[in-house]
Amino acid sequence: MKKKKIIAGLVAGAALLTLAACGNSNSSSSSTGSGAALSGKIIAGGSTALQPMVQQASTEFMAKNTGVQITVQGGGSGVGLTQVSQGSFQIGDSDIFAEEKSGVDASKIEDNKVAVVGFAPIVNSKIKVENLTSKQLTDIFTGKITNWKEVGGDDQKITVVGRTAGSGTRVNFDKLALGGATEVDGPTQDASGSVVTLVGQTPGAISYVAFSYMNNSKDIKPLSLDGVKPTEENVQKNDWKVWSYEHMYVNKDKENKAEKEFIKYVSEDKATIKKLGYIAVSDMKVERDAAGKVSNK
Repeated sequence: MKKKKIIAGLVAGAALLTLAACGNSNSSSSSTGSGAALSGKIIAGGSTALQPMVQQASTEFMAKNTGVQITVQGGGSGVGLTQVSQGSFQIGDSDIFAEEKSGVDASKIEDNKVAVVGFAPIVNSKIKVENLTSKQLTDIFTGKITNWKEVGGDDQKITVVGRTAGSGTRVNFDKLALGGATEVDGPTQDASGSVVTLVGQTPGAISYVAFSYMNNSKDIKPLSLDGVKPTEENVQKNDWKVWSYEHMYVNKDKENKAEKEFIKYVSEDKATIKKLGYIAVSDMKVERDAAGKVSNK
């Protein structure tokens, strides 16, 4: 009888040790809740409009998942789409659908819409104009209007600052704000931050940036269009029509768990999305397809 009690005690002890081991295993797993620590190297590059959010999210994500190394780069949406399709980037950040980029096989990469962003015309803060009609804006960017006095401002030359080819911000602005018109030749910048700096330093300057850069400097200010202000609320209803999804594309043949979890982390952090000037996809009242058709949700 005594022998049976000893055996029973040993079995119970072994069971307790097993439970303790399971508990320790769970507590040391990745913060993503995947049940196993994440690891790997990720290059996420492309859109500079999306870059501030990806940069902040990467810092937070790596702190919680120490086995993952994320490098965030700019270069423009065209670079992001090209490099992810070729396998040089693990994640291609883009303001445009892959179908809108020539030379990219959209069937080989997978789209993840992580946020929405609006784009607005910005001017040097000393310019007295606050609102333009869509026609006036198009005429400025195509060189038909060259002085601010023609649209109610001071007698001052207009300097149009554009974006380089491959910029998703430029693709969206030209299509949605200028009706597909071709911008006049002039100074260009390849990054949104550089645009803000140049417009702020150049008297009479006008350009355009994502909302996430719109309030980054006291030396610039956004303009209203046709009496509509560039606000998140107006984007959500499509009253402000110059907006796009922020995409994080992955290569279908090479995607791994770390990439999936990082993209999920970016898209679900609604507090950061709002804080940095983006809009959660779930907060939109409308949706837009790759062909540009807008419909109610």
